[in-house]
Amino acid sequence: MEKVKFLKQILGKAFASNNEILFYCPYCNHHKQKFSVNVDKDCYKCWICDTHGRSLRRVVRRFGNYSQLREWDSMSGREEVLNFDELFKETKDEKQEHLTLPEEFVTLTGKSQPLSSIKAMNYLENRGITRDDVIRWKIGYCVRGPFEGRILIPSFNEQGGLNYFVARSYTNDWRKYLNPSTTKDVVFNELFIDWDSDLVLVEGIFDAIKAGPNSIPLLGSTLRENSKLFQKIAKNDTAIFVALDKDAEKKSMKVISNLLLYGVEVYKIDTSGYEDVGEMTKQEFQERKESAQFMNPDTFMVEHSLNSIEV
Repeated sequence: MEKVKFLKQILGKAFASNNEILFYCPYCNHHKQKFSVNVDKDCYKCWICDTHGRSLRRVVRRFGNYSQLREWDSMSGREEVLNFDELFKETKDEKQEHLTLPEEFVTLTGKSQPLSSIKAMNYLENRGITRDDVIRWKIGYCVRGPFEGRILIPSFNEQGGLNYFVARSYTNDWRKYLNPSTTKDVVFNELFIDWDSDLVLVEGIFDAIKAGPNSIPLLGSTLRENSKLFQKIAKNDTAIFVALDKDAEKKSMKVISNLLLYGVEVYKIDTSGYEDVGEMTKQEFQERKESAQFMNPDTFMVEHSLNSIEV
């Protein structure tokens, strides 16, 4: 088979076992051939380190070179649908906006905190946010200035520069969120994202905190094809878990539909029973992630029909 021969160029020698091909695992380098590949089902699994996925393209992209990736796309018919070089070609130089945190910002990551932090910390604790979360997400607050009485959670681009921040009231202000007057077209906390690992998409920042480290808030419930986040996902062929609020089901299916069009490996997490992911415990969310529904064109149409949703 053409694809098996091609994979041998990248992964080395292998042997057939029933409907699967066994290679040496490129992830854990175990001395036995325990990396099982099923070309027909387009999936793989290592029986030693448990690395697995439903897109062999991810293996080719990581361990092959660029020309091999293009050849794989050609064999898979992907190149006919997507011409990434043209589709995502830069048309003009992007201006880097200079954004800074408010001068009144006080970090909550230090070991000792002023008395003014008590209300902010109580608010976070009531939402199930832990000390580790505060440190990981670099959370702070303001007691004066334009963002008085607000929790601030900053976002950093891949170079480590501030590109956005979320400001959420902890004093019951009628405006729950008061965010900076800059574009939302950012990859929130891209500095800490591993594009080779499963990525969770949620609506808000507190949803992302509950969802775990490799999670990105959409800062809404839509994901446009021309957005920076969508392009990063498509280019990196990252496996996506979609966990939008249950009342945004139509938008959730639209996001999934667009990702499937670009050949992305997609799973849908059931968020029913909760207003949003942020209301769940971290354990509950992980349990739901483990039982997430794999979405392909067939399962998408079934889900679409059951919910009577137009996309």
